[in-house]
Amino acid sequence: MLLGGLQKLTLIDYPGKVACTVFTLGCNFDCGFCHNPELVDREKIKNQPVISEKVFFDFLEKRKGDLDGVCVTGGEPTLQPDLPDFLSKIKSLGFAVKLDTNGSNPEMLKKLIKQNLLDYIAMDVKNSNLKPQISESVELIKNSEIDYEFRTTVVPVLHKKEDIIKIAKEISPAKKYFLQQFRPGKNLDKKFEKEKTYSKKELEEICEAIKPYFDYCGVRD
Repeated sequence: MLLGGLQKLTLIDYPGKVACTVFTLGCNFDCGFCHNPELVDREKIKNQPVISEKVFFDFLEKRKGDLDGVCVTGGEPTLQPDLPDFLSKIKSLGFAVKLDTNGSNPEMLKKLIKQNLLDYIAMDVKNSNLKPQISESVELIKNSEIDYEFRTTVVPVLHKKEDIIKIAKEISPAKKYFLQQFRPGKNLDKKFEKEKTYSKKELEEICEAIKPYFDYCGVRD
């Protein structure tokens, strides 16, 4: 596993649980608005300190009883061929596992679900007109017995209200869908660093329009 970061405590990344977040290196998407360029950009990755699995699992051993779960994010974790073994080790220590994914690797997702290695899945839906593998992942997640959410980071220059409505229709019906506020300042493509954002009120208005498609729809800052 190529691990590029560890947040030792988070109260917001794993719903309802005290967790840590481990970041994997590398991604097959090139989203200019990505706020983790050091995990995605091929040149920046070369300078990113790598955390060994030993260091990570030594940390987890010491946090037994203090943490409930582990968020595995990236980059894109499903690109890592060792992911099933990695998650199995985390589960064997008694921690719940939340996976963040862009849904581009349904075969890996299918394997993880089949092996009961996931307790929560958060899938980012980048835009409408879903590609076949993205649609396959959406259906895999919805038809699993695992708790999940879909979410979209909303960037005004890329997403109009009509685009979000189209996404909602394409992934519905589903349990949970969140609209996430885009964060300018540190982005993969520098042109997004000064890009404007929607106001919370504007996002809430979009959210109101798509609520009928989901059991729950909300806005995250």
